[in-house]
Amino acid sequence: MFVEAPIMARLADSSFNSTRELRNLAHLTHGGSSDRILNLSRIFRQFREDDDYKENPLFENSALNRAIIIKHNLRVDERHLFPSTRQTVTKVILPFDPYDLSLGGRTLFVRQQHFEQLVKTYLSIEDLLKSRDIDILRTLDNLPSLDPFLLRQHLLQINVRPSPKYFQISPDDLNSMATFTAQEVENLVLAALGAEAVQGAARFGSKILSDNLDRELWPLKDTLGMTDDQFSNGITCWRGFLYYKWAYVRLQNQLREVMSGLSSYKPVSTHDDVVRNYLKRSRPRVAKALIKTIQESGKLLERYDEVYQAMALDRNPEPFRRFLMQGSTLFLQLGEKLGILNHIVSFWNFRMARVLANNSRPLESVEYADILVDFEASLFPSLAHEQQG
Repeated sequence: MFVEAPIMARLADSSFNSTRELRNLAHLTHGGSSDRILNLSRIFRQFREDDDYKENPLFENSALNRAIIIKHNLRVDERHLFPSTRQTVTKVILPFDPYDLSLGGRTLFVRQQHFEQLVKTYLSIEDLLKSRDIDILRTLDNLPSLDPFLLRQHLLQINVRPSPKYFQISPDDLNSMATFTAQEVENLVLAALGAEAVQGAARFGSKILSDNLDRELWPLKDTLGMTDDQFSNGITCWRGFLYYKWAYVRLQNQLREVMSGLSSYKPVSTHDDVVRNYLKRSRPRVAKALIKTIQESGKLLERYDEVYQAMALDRNPEPFRRFLMQGSTLFLQLGEKLGILNHIVSFWNFRMARVLANNSRPLESVEYADILVDFEASLFPSLAHEQQG
């Protein structure tokens, strides 16, 4: 599945001004990492004296290890930097001062034109083929999102094991997840720890979401019959599934808005047959692929729910134990699909929310086509692979 070449030519030739805005780096000072941002500058400021952080860095290059890495939607005036039709790229911001982001920094995109020369100039990396840091950047560029669980699993596949400090859930997400997690684990607490522990479900949930295994979780380890290492890896897997289930539930209303907009939004009429025909063909194509991705994500979560119910309601821990020990493949599939869905929702909100809310002048047809091209690039893996070159 490939985006049609004629529409890409129209987008390249168009003169419309994108409404995408550059963020002030200072706005990122108080934010943690998320599915769109890996804020290594903040992690450096928070853990720079931590022994594990210092001994197990993500990047060997100190400037990279203090960078801010963003899944970035290319503006029209940036597209010449890529020989392909990529819409979403990996942006690396190298702050001049990690303690004062308002001073700005230098920027490059992974795999952009002249990437090798920029890396040599900015980072003093001479041989990209032998650089561990470049391998990591390319791995990040291949991911649909930068959520901490997906990131950790893909780094393990290239034998990179940095400190857990790099994979913490952002404080805002943790706060949002607290009630959801308590409700999720209440029945399991009852099964594993007994009725007297149910009132502590919220506290138990917070232990699961934290990076440090607590003595309070040991009865669950005994119930599951796991070794310390198995339990540590299993809790990480469980934490990831809780995160993805919370994210999936949170996305539902927004996905419905996207689906409604895809079928009903009317951009400014155009006499350009190429643009008009592309919109006619691509809308149902994107909607169908989006529905398929939503359904596939739901089915993956159903497999988690089945083994969870076996333990929480049927008091049978074995399916849940096997799932936690062998669920990495499902974990990766789910993370990648939710990364795509989250990107589509975020991009739709960014490009369309103000237009729809303020009854603003409709988008030009070529602008709306630009959005659909981005969605197609996200939804069809063969196209995404082709675009990375």
